[in-house]
Amino acid sequence: MDRFEATVQGTVFRNPENGYSVLTVLAGREESTVVGSLPELSPGEQVIFSGEWTEHRTYGRQFRCVGCEIRMPTTLLGIERFLGSGLIRGVGPSTASLIVAAFGEETMTMLSEHPERLTEVPGIGRRRMEMIAESYREHQGTRRAMIFLQSYGVAPALAVRISRRYGDRTPEVIRENPYRLCDDLEGVGFRTADRIGLMLGIPPDSDSRIRAALKFILTDVSQERGHVYLPEEELIRTGAELMQVDPALCRRQLTGLLLSGDLIAEAEEDGSRRVYLPFLYRAEQEVALRLRALMTAASPGRFAGARRAISGFERREGISFSPAQREAIRQALEAGVFVITGGPGTGKTTLINCLLALLSQGSEVVLCAPTGRAAKRMTEATGAEARTIHRLLEYGGEEGSFSRGEDNPLEAEIVIADEASMIDLALMRALLRALAPGSRLILVGDADQLPSVGAGNVLRDILESGEIPCARLTDIYRQSEESRIVLNAHRINRGEMPLLNGRGSDFFFERRDSAASAAESIVALITRRLPGYLGYPEGQRIPLAVRNIQALSPGRRGECGVNILNAMLQAALNPPGEGRPQLTWGETVFRLGDKVIQTRNDYQLAWRRVVPGGEEGTGVFNGDVGFITAVDPEAQTLTVLFDEEREVDYDSGNLEDLEMAYCLSVHKSQGSEFPVVVMPVVGAPPLLQTRNLLYTAMTRARSLVVLVGREEVIRRMVENDRVVRRYTTLAERIRESAALEG
Repeated sequence: MDRFEATVQGTVFRNPENGYSVLTVLAGREESTVVGSLPELSPGEQVIFSGEWTEHRTYGRQFRCVGCEIRMPTTLLGIERFLGSGLIRGVGPSTASLIVAAFGEETMTMLSEHPERLTEVPGIGRRRMEMIAESYREHQGTRRAMIFLQSYGVAPALAVRISRRYGDRTPEVIRENPYRLCDDLEGVGFRTADRIGLMLGIPPDSDSRIRAALKFILTDVSQERGHVYLPEEELIRTGAELMQVDPALCRRQLTGLLLSGDLIAEAEEDGSRRVYLPFLYRAEQEVALRLRALMTAASPGRFAGARRAISGFERREGISFSPAQREAIRQALEAGVFVITGGPGTGKTTLINCLLALLSQGSEVVLCAPTGRAAKRMTEATGAEARTIHRLLEYGGEEGSFSRGEDNPLEAEIVIADEASMIDLALMRALLRALAPGSRLILVGDADQLPSVGAGNVLRDILESGEIPCARLTDIYRQSEESRIVLNAHRINRGEMPLLNGRGSDFFFERRDSAASAAESIVALITRRLPGYLGYPEGQRIPLAVRNIQALSPGRRGECGVNILNAMLQAALNPPGEGRPQLTWGETVFRLGDKVIQTRNDYQLAWRRVVPGGEEGTGVFNGDVGFITAVDPEAQTLTVLFDEEREVDYDSGNLEDLEMAYCLSVHKSQGSEFPVVVMPVVGAPPLLQTRNLLYTAMTRARSLVVLVGREEVIRRMVENDRVVRRYTTLAERIRESAALEG
């Protein structure tokens, strides 16, 4: 890492949200440019910058700074320039000149230790003196906080957020208990706080460290693995391993967390305990009770003419429902809560269209889905407007804040939610809260797909409870019989090997013995071979390939993992070039035209619709995929267009939430549909070689699937019907609520 000392000349650009700055500095007689997230610096200040020299394509040589040591100006000219820079309220160039004339080289000491002496300067009264003193203290405090945090390895953008949260008290707050960062700032995890804590000398067995770690573990497994709780012994074992402490210490601190209400424990029949975050514990209870309330409030007999209405729909559409489908429609018309589940080609969409035709006569029916892509697909399939659940509930801008709820319910008698396997526990609770008493809910989804990204396993738990009426569709209908995608999806679901190749088929397998050769083949398929096979016109082959052909991978690591395939595909599909500005964030290079994905829910991130007069709102969610439409390397900002309608601006404060999306994990692809899916089938950990993962990947494709790798890997995946267990208790709570009702 390079270091050099220079005097600040001026600030060309500064983003107050994340501290990203472009400075001109003078080292000797040479003027240079310094860029990076920095505390607010004033002309005349002496600074030692740490980082590296880079060559910018447009702006030339720059020093990319990752940290700095600030030395107060010592020369009279430097002090005067610092005070007159406009950073200190109440001091302009002329006042700065008067102050320096009065106190000379002792000016900075006077401001720090005896600011009341400012009243000795002509034109500065007591009120103005207090304003100058307060502004100087704030400025110095924020800068001291930034330098303190960066000295402990905190990234500059995060240091800005922390210093804005605690102000000039930051060093004192962090020294007292760095682990409070986990509770006070979203996105600050235990590992960041722990690094600071251990560097500060906080004992590894301190109470605050162990308590923070136990809460972190429960939060982490809910976000990364979908668990609603952990068995007590597993939590203690994981905590002891993470912190390298005696399990007895974890057990003692867990008792304290339970007594304070920070965590909740619930006994199982065998005497062991489940440990929950309070939010998830209460969410499961509430979802079970609200589902039961909807069921008991339904009034049967309302659609007495259902049989005749269904027959009329069949005549109009030229179709014929099976007895199972007819019964499903009849029950959906009557029940307070009803579930329709089935694989591809089993007629779920046809049933939704029939229900819409019958229910919309005199009833207010709304359609929704968990993601923008799923809602768009629902609109295309039904001809009726479908909205994301967040938009339906009028998400308001703060985490968990929906305008629609108990006090402002939806004006809808029936809500039909598609892709219900993607609905996590928190979102289901929000949806149920917004349904007025007597409303009805119809959930549609494929229970054999992977569960939601967020905590819970809502659809599977509802079905497993046995208390919610449902229809399981298994028959494949005429329009899908010719599709190898549909046929093979059902074969895989039954534990049978897919039919791999056939003339004119929409399902292909390409044999490659190694992961490296499979990766090369995937890049060639997406960039050259498939665009030619699909007839994409010259000049549009690459743009169409980026939009229509999606690589999916079971996991992130390995030669055919998400990370490496994304790097290879970006280099092939969107290489550096004239007219393609780019910026580097960490190890990722974001380039104009790149396909990207949001990796966590950001409830405050603002968006705007690109249509003239389009609405504005907040909230970009985990799994949203879009394209980079603008890049400003100097300001370290870019713009992403999601779902071809919502524009979102990113800067160094939230760029860490974006990743390349040329290749997605199968889990992240849920709720989406792509014309073409290409997927490696090579060696991977057993948890990533499962039947439902392969099934989910295949059912993301609308027109064509290409698997690349080894047949024995496909066979292992088909035979591995192990569903990775999520620790949830919703099914149990639904049964308990039914028993109480009885």
